[in-house]
Amino acid sequence: MLKDILLILFLFVVTLGQTQAASSDPIRPNVVFIICDDLNDFSSVYGGHPQALTPRMRSFAESAVTFHHAYSNNPVCAPSRASIYTGIYPHTSNNLFWAKWFDNPVLKNSKTIMEFFKENGYHVAGTGKNEHDHRPADWSEYKSKTDYGPYWFDGKKRNANPWVPAPFSDIGAIDGSFGPLRMDHEGQPAGAGWKYGWGKEQILDFGSHDTRDLTPDELNAKWAAKTLKRFAMDTSAQPLFLAVGFVRPHTPIHVPQKYFERFPVDELLLPAGIPNDLDDTYLKSADPSDGSGDDKGYRYYKLLEESYGSSLLGIKAFLRAYLAGVAAVDDCIGIVIDAVEENGLADNTIIIVTSDHGWDMGQKGYLFKNTLWEDSTRIPMIIRAPGISQAGQRTRQPVSLIDVYPTLIDLCNLQGDTRKNAQGAPLDGFSMRPLLTDPSSGNWDGPDGALTMRFAGPKNNHIPAKQHWAYRTERYRYIIYNNGKEELYDHANDPHEWDNLASNPEFDTLKAQYKKAIFDQLPYNEEAMQTVNIKKEPSKGGAEFWKDTYFKKHPQADANGDGTLSWPEFQAHKRGQKGIL
Repeated sequence: MLKDILLILFLFVVTLGQTQAASSDPIRPNVVFIICDDLNDFSSVYGGHPQALTPRMRSFAESAVTFHHAYSNNPVCAPSRASIYTGIYPHTSNNLFWAKWFDNPVLKNSKTIMEFFKENGYHVAGTGKNEHDHRPADWSEYKSKTDYGPYWFDGKKRNANPWVPAPFSDIGAIDGSFGPLRMDHEGQPAGAGWKYGWGKEQILDFGSHDTRDLTPDELNAKWAAKTLKRFAMDTSAQPLFLAVGFVRPHTPIHVPQKYFERFPVDELLLPAGIPNDLDDTYLKSADPSDGSGDDKGYRYYKLLEESYGSSLLGIKAFLRAYLAGVAAVDDCIGIVIDAVEENGLADNTIIIVTSDHGWDMGQKGYLFKNTLWEDSTRIPMIIRAPGISQAGQRTRQPVSLIDVYPTLIDLCNLQGDTRKNAQGAPLDGFSMRPLLTDPSSGNWDGPDGALTMRFAGPKNNHIPAKQHWAYRTERYRYIIYNNGKEELYDHANDPHEWDNLASNPEFDTLKAQYKKAIFDQLPYNEEAMQTVNIKKEPSKGGAEFWKDTYFKKHPQADANGDGTLSWPEFQAHKRGQKGIL
């Protein structure tokens, strides 16, 4: 009898162990990091567009904290992702635009999130688009690199799909193409159809809507779900860090027909706009000699207008595709979150859903990313940390993607230095944990506003102070271009940024305050400071600036009482421990 009881207890313990997360230790929770591409605030969680259908994100937000004011630090893919995964601002590393991040002297001597989690005993798995330039050594396993497909294949090469009219389709197979995955290829050349991304000759078989091959995003979602199931059954103590990078709604926006059917074009509402909204803005005036004034976004908008005969019809066609892409990626997000729930991982798995930057949908005559306005910079940021985050709550403290890395270190109790050596840089961001535990009034140690940089062209390469900048507080957005032109928007009264207040002398003090908040963080450059009319002594900038700011708020962090705050003291005080962590 006793043996039978012991056997039952043994089997119960084994079964329980098999249904636990890859890590059952709350000090070492699992992490699922989901990042989309070009996803702005067009979701039902954020209300960026009233017709957006994102039930999976909305359902997840009901169990998590939503960061109402979350922003990208650089509104274009490559530098944004380099900054996210290293925790270092573009202006700190001088990785300002499209250069390979792992060749950068600062970034290659700093540990990525993936490296740091591996160092702390995690199994680090990934798939899809995470870093813009993939580095295999960062990962324990990686399923598939970035695939922007499905692409249209015209029988000879990849091209824009033939149902998009010229001249917009002349842009090319990526940015010039959108529309449903169609079975009907009537009138198209022999061999025409859908293919997966660059470097692959694999045809996407489209026998029917029910039996077709899966899109890259769907494949990545399914793989992530299988990985979570595999780790849920693993009795080892190794925790899991899983990063899933979805490409939609990035162009080419080709998703199944069912998503387009949800958005009848005749019923679509255009994003709010007013005539001549561009007149009091200055992006076009910003150093046109290096090409910034002749931006893709203005050109794409004009080509779309020309292709469809009016801006109304053109934007509606593209908006329909974008909303369809958002709905499609919402389903993929749901597959991953369902796998966390269904495999018994929810109680010990942190989940983050976010994007690398936003997208301008024709506002101010602009159709692209890479502006300093709200639509290009605002992103979703929804975080669930079991036992820490407050379900269904929303915080209005501005944060940015630079804060993801230090937040995960804090939540997962990771140990060590994120620098590989003295050539690396410490993290620039701040832990969002206080805002997860108390979304309305958490003791946030970070800045009052979120900082975003726009690259000003090769002529100004590697000079942070000569780029274009935005600073977004809870109420205001301040923009300063490298020619000294300014924009200021009061979101309490002007949520669409229609009225530039920068020329109103009533706001001179506020502008000066925000300008100082930006340039105090940047390496000194006399010519740039003169152009933007700011008096500033050479300063440390970057992470050193924020360490000094932290010291002013927390003088007790100076453990040895020598009047200065060292990095070990800074890190120890933030973590409530001693030594370099």
